[in-house]
Amino acid sequence: MKRSLILPALILISLSPACGQATAPPADAETPAEAPAETKVSTAEPAGPQVGDKIGESEAEQAAKDSSVAAAAAAALKEQEEIKARGVTEISWEDLMPEGEEERLQKMYAAQMATLYSIQEGSAADTAMQIGSFNTVDTFDGKKIRMPGYTVPFSYDAKAEIREFLLVPYFGACIHAPPPPPNQTIFVRTEDPILLKDLPQAVWIEGTLHAQKQESDLADAAYIIDLTRVEKYEY
Repeated sequence: MKRSLILPALILISLSPACGQATAPPADAETPAEAPAETKVSTAEPAGPQVGDKIGESEAEQAAKDSSVAAAAAAALKEQEEIKARGVTEISWEDLMPEGEEERLQKMYAAQMATLYSIQEGSAADTAMQIGSFNTVDTFDGKKIRMPGYTVPFSYDAKAEIREFLLVPYFGACIHAPPPPPNQTIFVRTEDPILLKDLPQAVWIEGTLHAQKQESDLADAAYIIDLTRVEKYEY
């Protein structure tokens, strides 16, 4: 009887380590990595412009812009037709320079720069001199012309109306900067006085051009214009 109980007990003892090994892995065994959580994709609309978005004007904005450009072109064409009907030729400052004059000017300016080193600052010779020549172009002599420029008045009367002034190609000439060459300076005269209050504003000058020398305290001019029309220059 005792013998039959010992055998089952031995069988249970021999099986207990195997069962424990199957249910509890060693302490240093690696734990399988957990599967990554599923990434949620947002369906909300992004705020502000994104890469790849179309950048530019809308069709309505483009149409309005095209209409404005077309209107400006039509106005410019109409103005040119009116100028032509008045028998006026539009010219530039380059048209008043004889052939080879720019090269001669460069040599004159180089010679002036060479003498500046020998002039004592503050002396009587330390003044801005007008460099250039009275060489003119006869092509437009006696013709009605139109050209842009900046005004340099000699003085103002009580009503700020003037009858004579200089026309120059850049602002500040004869006042804050040396005068341009005589053939890039125009003496303008008019029988009807005009108002010139905004000197930094460029203007269109229209009148009869004369290749004629005119001296003044501000600068000497190689051309004279008898003024018939003055307009604001639109940039």
